Amino acid sequence: MSEGVVYLIGAGPGDPLLITVRGKELIETCDVIVYDYLANSKLLEWARPDAELIYVGKMGGDHTKTQKEINNIIVDRCKQGKKIARLKGGDPFIFGRGGEEAQELVKDGLKYEVVPGVTAGAGASAYSGIPLTHRDYTSSVAFFTGHEDPTKETSNLHWEKISTGIGTLVFYMGIKTLPKIVKSLVENGRSANTPVAVIRWGTKPDQKTVTGTLETIINMVEKSGLIAPAIIIVGEVVGLKKELDWFERKPLFGKTIVVTRAREQISDFASYLTNAGAIVIEFPTIETKPPESWGSLDEALNQITSYDWIVFTSVNGVKYFIDRLVERGMDIRDLKGLKVIAIGPKTAKKVKEHGIRVDFIPENYQAESIIEGIGTENIKGKNILIPRAKVARELLPDSMRKLGARVTIAETYVTFKPKHNKKQVGKLLREGSIDAVTFTSSSTVNNFMDVWGKEKGLELMNNVTVASIGPITSNSARKLGLEPSIEPKKYTTEALAESLIEFFCIEK
Repeated sequence: MSEGVVYLIGAGPGDPLLITVRGKELIETCDVIVYDYLANSKLLEWARPDAELIYVGKMGGDHTKTQKEINNIIVDRCKQGKKIARLKGGDPFIFGRGGEEAQELVKDGLKYEVVPGVTAGAGASAYSGIPLTHRDYTSSVAFFTGHEDPTKETSNLHWEKISTGIGTLVFYMGIKTLPKIVKSLVENGRSANTPVAVIRWGTKPDQKTVTGTLETIINMVEKSGLIAPAIIIVGEVVGLKKELDWFERKPLFGKTIVVTRAREQISDFASYLTNAGAIVIEFPTIETKPPESWGSLDEALNQITSYDWIVFTSVNGVKYFIDRLVERGMDIRDLKGLKVIAIGPKTAKKVKEHGIRVDFIPENYQAESIIEGIGTENIKGKNILIPRAKVARELLPDSMRKLGARVTIAETYVTFKPKHNKKQVGKLLREGSIDAVTFTSSSTVNNFMDVWGKEKGLELMNNVTVASIGPITSNSARKLGLEPSIEPKKYTTEALAESLIEFFCIEK
């Protein structure tokens, strides 16, 4: 049996991109992932499909596992010879009880390693525009727990020393004890006018910051309704937030946007929105898979040299076409002499990734534009192959046939409605917590409304901004009673994201 090892990994303060390179590498390769409430669940997407995922979160006294049970889990799996990624929010050795878990492993003679992480105090302060040290304000900073072990008879915090002896004070897990913290600081000499910031979910798109002074912060936090988990920062450096705030000034900060496109196509679009500050909810209403029969595509591939043009209408069309080409023992050399049209820059990029030259990219997805690439006067008698989903709009092939072209539709993939978290999205829509829903094809609109039923869907979408990628999608939305407020001039996801930014910036 191979020797087991436990990696105590700092998962960072919330933003999944703040995980270390070493941490990501271990999540991707370990046999078991044991993760906390504060470790972003998106990190689990990097885990192996066969990895065992064990949630041991602790939230406001609601513990799924006691610390002793957590210790037993990692010791047991390690003795089985497994590699365990013990994901802990922030840094494992800063209020993460990583030291305790390491001691348990040492006691049993087991191997472990520590992978440091960005601690919540450093991450939340940076994303709030509050430098913990600054030459003009303070050269000292200290981290404290606002929630000491309740079984201890006396506190380890010497308030008479820390109140005035350290420039910046950072308290973890201190929301419930905020009144005690404020009282102890003021009674021990800290000015009541000292600036204070309380930051919930620091570094995440739903980060919320409340600022005040030691005299006002309790009342301000109560009024805001801010609850744990949160970091408390006390010190003159908090006053720099107004000048240095960058994260909460992002154009889509605080906006919740639903993305409905296929899961495998979400990443770039979602990243663009997230980088602009949005809270992105992935709610794919369409997925793709290979067709039940490759018959029509195989027939086309058997006589591929007889075609003059091939028209790729989507990234999926390219993917499944190339996959089948390779599966049959063919390659791009078999496409020699074929001219290629790719609809949209993403589709063109996918084609080029396979070493295939694109001869024409129409400005928009309209039959006239696509036919223009072939030439109206030259299309007659041409053999044109369109690898696509079986069910799709017939306008393009019909228009080509009217001009005398011989068009073959080869079923390359099928679309279907995936399983999704209807309950969560429905709740957010009812609460009015969603600002916009984005649609990137007619199928995404139709399937989204099918999820709820037309009447219920229109009720849920009342006062929600509808963002459509282009006129065809917009027309499909209107047929269902949805009126798009956003439609970019260029029909790409990048342009759609930019239009969302422009729309909400004007709204502000």
